[in-house]
Amino acid sequence: MEVPVRRYCWCGSGKYYENCHRDFDIRLKAFRRQGFRVPGHDLIKTPEQIEGIRRSAKLNVEVLDYVASNIRAGISTEEIDRWVYEYTVSHGGIPAPLHYEGFPKSVCTSRNDVVCHGIPSSKELLLDGDILNVDVSTVLGGYFSDSSRMFCIGNVPQAHRNLVDNALLCLKAGLSQIKPWAPIGNVGQAISDCARKFGYSVVREIGGHGIGLAFHEEPFVDHTAKAGAGMLMVPGMVFTIEPMINLGTRRFTIDRRNGWTIRTADGKASAQWEYQVLVTETGYEVLAW
Repeated sequence: MEVPVRRYCWCGSGKYYENCHRDFDIRLKAFRRQGFRVPGHDLIKTPEQIEGIRRSAKLNVEVLDYVASNIRAGISTEEIDRWVYEYTVSHGGIPAPLHYEGFPKSVCTSRNDVVCHGIPSSKELLLDGDILNVDVSTVLGGYFSDSSRMFCIGNVPQAHRNLVDNALLCLKAGLSQIKPWAPIGNVGQAISDCARKFGYSVVREIGGHGIGLAFHEEPFVDHTAKAGAGMLMVPGMVFTIEPMINLGTRRFTIDRRNGWTIRTADGKASAQWEYQVLVTETGYEVLAW
């Protein structure tokens, strides 16, 4: 009698396939037959890759902690860029934004009406009353991580402080919808519902993204998606949630001089927080914040 050849699982666990991801693959195929969009194996991170991403994310968090402990009125956004570069490099990492598709700096600093992709400058000083997003992305050992935080500088107007606080609530509303085998559109629906409750708008064209082995991977995380839409979230996927919440219109303009900086079309404030998450068998793990 011919003995079946046993093979190891594609995920790199070292287990035989039938004892590891066979049932997982059967479930994926069943969802695909039902018309759901499902991820390929290339989006499912192996145990080794997840550990590498965790190490990168740990450094990313440390960089943002360093910024948080030093940021204050009177410094330039160029100085924040220097902090990020020096801390990252001194700990064995590389700032992922530096030279990425021509981006000239190591970090994005987006102030007041800048939605995202603000370029640090020695001429841009933080003033009392400003709100600022600092978006840090790190490569460590070939693995990518990404997260951002908002900072209130001094005596911030209450409407802007509320925007900063409520933008985080919107992100957390989306976070609560991360469940294995659920559509990623559930995340966007929760975020947009939360923003609408506060009277804010959500930028549609720019969203979260898969990350880990590259800076930007599938899936695109639409923060205005409808529940039930989009790719299924399955254990082993890693992506960011980073809604851009605007005080006024969701529309924006792109700076023609540098091709990067995005501002609200009406000049009103924008706020953004970004978390990097891993989908697990029971829910999710926040890797970077």
